[in-house]
Amino acid sequence: MLEYYNYIKSLHLIFVITWFAGLFYIPRLFIYQIEAFQKPLPDKKILGDQLKLMAKRLWFIITWPSAILATLFAVWLLVLMPGWLEQPWMHVKLGFVILLIAYHLKCHYIYKQLQKDIIKWSSGKMRMWNEGSTIILFSVIFLVIVRDAVNWIYGVIGILVLAISLMMGIKLYKKIRDKNPNA
Repeated sequence: MLEYYNYIKSLHLIFVITWFAGLFYIPRLFIYQIEAFQKPLPDKKILGDQLKLMAKRLWFIITWPSAILATLFAVWLLVLMPGWLEQPWMHVKLGFVILLIAYHLKCHYIYKQLQKDIIKWSSGKMRMWNEGSTIILFSVIFLVIVRDAVNWIYGVIGILVLAISLMMGIKLYKKIRDKNPNA
């Protein structure tokens, strides 16, 4: 079965990439839905209906299937390489995977609310939420590539710097956007 390892790993990575693509884009659609909800009729209805359809297609045709397939191929890899479960970096990676699944499920909850025109988030807060998957992706990629050579202090500092930089970028964009609504 080890002769199939590289194929299974390739499929795992492909579906991780498409899963993240969905998780990167779905909050953008949420932002647009939230902003469309504030527009006057008929724009509100036309935009709202189109954005709901786009979100539904992204969520159920790309994001959910990719999440399931990425997870199935990951489990298959762990069956082929059970020694990985003894590695400390894998424990941390699986912690991030659990965090990613929680993020995914929260996005599903938000998706269901927005499909019913229940708006509980501002577009600004949703922009912040949108960066959650980015932080998880950076964490997992660095962890998997560097593995045992990870210096935990620098890793934590790096993720904090990334998170702060992303939040500052969002706030700067908001200031620019407030001055020029067409930006």
